[in-house]
Amino acid sequence: MKPRVWLPAAAALLLAACSPAGAPPADADYHRAESMRPDDAALAERWERSCRLCHTTRGPAPLAGHAPSWRPRLAQGPAVLLQRAREGFNTMPPRGLCADCSDEDLLRLIDFMSRPR
Repeated sequence: MKPRVWLPAAAALLLAACSPAGAPPADADYHRAESMRPDDAALAERWERSCRLCHTTRGPAPLAGHAPSWRPRLAQGPAVLLQRAREGFNTMPPRGLCADCSDEDLLRLIDFMSRPR
């Protein structure tokens, strides 16, 4: 078989293996994420100004409340998630632009966003 024939198929399989496990978010998942708010008022204020914009829209950030989006990230453990939230990772800026978020706030926000609804 010529390389030109199987190379695109091999590339597609590799890309599929890199995508998060599970179904992509549906419209209902985005509507649900839009309506989510933490119960704690201070945490809700941080969510509104720092997290909500990226974690409720169609983009690279994992969708809030959508378990399949969070599963591969949660598998890395809380220490890795905290480090990436603190320092920034890929398109996420350091602290998610929440300069006044403590490590505890970041962990609570991660927990809030990663819980299925």
